[in-house]
Amino acid sequence: AARALSMYRGLYDIEDRAKSFSADARLELRQRESAPIMRELHDWLLEKNADLRVLPKSKLGKAVRYALNQWDELSVYLGNGTIPIDNNETERELRRLTIGRRNWLFVGSHRGGEVAAAMYTLVSSAARHHLDVWAYVDDCLRRLAGGSTDYESLLPDVWRVAHPKSIRVYRDAEKQSRRLTTQQRRVRRREARVA
Repeated sequence: AARALSMYRGLYDIEDRAKSFSADARLELRQRESAPIMRELHDWLLEKNADLRVLPKSKLGKAVRYALNQWDELSVYLGNGTIPIDNNETERELRRLTIGRRNWLFVGSHRGGEVAAAMYTLVSSAARHHLDVWAYVDDCLRRLAGGSTDYESLLPDVWRVAHPKSIRVYRDAEKQSRRLTTQQRRVRRREARVA
């Protein structure tokens, strides 16, 4: 399992380097460096799946079978520079919804639930793009109430570019800090393996 984990860590090291790349540059890097590691990982998985010493009900056996069954999904990111290597961001967003589920159990009516869901989506999108949520929602609602049909300009990523004063810069800094901490942890692990 240590061999598979080292290959997996290598894939994440490549993704760390490609964080600031454009989608095309990231795709090129993935094709050049990640694809060979993924082929090696796939060969290793096939080898372990055929190995009689790896029992099917062991943790390693279950992990190998799961990875092989999900191989197409695991490798889809190699063909598109905009697709992330994992869905951790999405999982974090869903956690917010799950935590508040009880709070939203009684919204009054079916229509009230639809409005609450739309508002939650709007607020979530603003938070994910590190916007001042109040400024974003206020501007969106004012424009929509005024009859604007330019929905493209209300998308959080487009709105962010047009309103740089409403970006919560400290959130970007926190994200960068977390990324650097993760990178440093990975470097320490690699150095510990070499030593």
